[in-house]
Amino acid sequence: MASFKPTKIPIYPKLGEKVTPDTLYWKNYKAPVQIKEFGAVTSIDFSPLAPHNYAVTASTRIHIYGPFSQEPVKTFTRFKDTAYSGKFRSDGQLLVAGCEDSVVRLFDVSGKVALRVFKGHTKGVHVTDFTSDCYHILTGSDDYTCRLWDIPNSTELTSYKEHTDYIRCGTTSKLNRDIFITGSYDHTLRVFDARVEKSVMTMDHSQPVESVLLYPSEGLLVSSGGRYVKVWDLLKGGQPLVSLKNHHKTVTCLGLSSNGQRLLSASLDRHVKIYNTTNYKVVHNFDYAASILSLALAPDDESIVVGMTNGVLSIKHRKSPEEKQEVAGKQRVRPVYRVFVKGRNYVPKKDDFFVSKPVKSHLAKYDKQLKRFNISKALDTALENRKPDITVAVMKELDRRGTLKNALAGRDEQNLSQLLNFLIGNVVDPRFTPVLVTATEMILDIYQAVVGQSSVVDRQLVRLQELVEREIDYQQDLLEVLGMLDTLFATSLPRKEVPCPGSSRPNGLIPTLSH
Repeated sequence: MASFKPTKIPIYPKLGEKVTPDTLYWKNYKAPVQIKEFGAVTSIDFSPLAPHNYAVTASTRIHIYGPFSQEPVKTFTRFKDTAYSGKFRSDGQLLVAGCEDSVVRLFDVSGKVALRVFKGHTKGVHVTDFTSDCYHILTGSDDYTCRLWDIPNSTELTSYKEHTDYIRCGTTSKLNRDIFITGSYDHTLRVFDARVEKSVMTMDHSQPVESVLLYPSEGLLVSSGGRYVKVWDLLKGGQPLVSLKNHHKTVTCLGLSSNGQRLLSASLDRHVKIYNTTNYKVVHNFDYAASILSLALAPDDESIVVGMTNGVLSIKHRKSPEEKQEVAGKQRVRPVYRVFVKGRNYVPKKDDFFVSKPVKSHLAKYDKQLKRFNISKALDTALENRKPDITVAVMKELDRRGTLKNALAGRDEQNLSQLLNFLIGNVVDPRFTPVLVTATEMILDIYQAVVGQSSVVDRQLVRLQELVEREIDYQQDLLEVLGMLDTLFATSLPRKEVPCPGSSRPNGLIPTLSH
């Protein structure tokens, strides 16, 4: 009896990942370093001065880390409740932070005790920032007000109460000391000028605003809230330019690359999306283990620091040129294959006794069922494998044996639904279409008598019909386009004169004599 031949799985061409300059740039980071904080990391801010330490606000503490340190080089713990929004001044000497107890504290980075304490808010302060002249502080609170404070005199300069809900984000202009922007859970963004008593511009984000970001030129403003990231043109009165919806959950924070050409957004869906600021298409994506609350990039994109809801701080450092060469060198080293094939091609001599060892073949589960002629179980096993090329190969083998119709018949609602799901997902794939169209026709022939008895199966059949009809329309459109192209190519080719033997004219035409 001949031995059983396993099902041959054809190797289909695979479309590899498109390698772009962005892919090479953003993948050039080492494995992340993770640091456990005392609570959810709500804010991260890099110092503008070398060596670019960064402040991490979590729970009732603010930790300052060095570029490569895994232990904080400085800690501020003078908070009675949860701290928020630890921000460096542009000279890197001062740090300001809000707190749930409504008090704003100003620290000297080299000291421990608060230099200034600003009291006036009645609820938690989630927004703090320095103005460009370094002498004033912007704060935004859950009491619906945003305020400007004078650092030397520890006094409140002005207060605005135009928002009707919590103010959870804000930023100051780096080009004009009087301009600042706030975002609120009342869905609005407001641009303020300290020289005017009211806001000078209002934009509706249509979702609670979680984060705002100004481009370096300050002509464009980016806001995030809900699942949306929106870009506004401030030079045209706050006109909306782009609305992006690439996340599945609330977008919590925004970032900008060092050259200003890539925009980053992080979300509770654990993803960081990177957009090209020319066309706002996603060029790369990072995935993290937990929902993201804060994001910051070091100067020159040397590090990406992300804070998560589970209190983990994740730091990715860029690889140095030496590390790149080392990795490339390791990749070029291949295991010596000749060790594994030693003796395979040995040819015995005339007087040698050749002792052969029987090779035991290991069959896949679906091949074992085929060997026992359990055709329905073989198809079920192939479907459970979740690899369409294997399932299609088993169907092709059953069709060759003439038993595919029997394998498809006699199924209950659940098994038939699983089979229809597979067809819906793969019938329009050109690699599998020749086999799956045959299987689809058989299923329709077998189960046309039970149409209308199951709403689930009926919906799947309608979906399958729509897919096939749409594919047929595509094919017809492509054939029409192909015909047009053939016509264009035919008319654009130069005409050549074909000489005919026995004629004085190139094309065999005899000229008429004129009288």
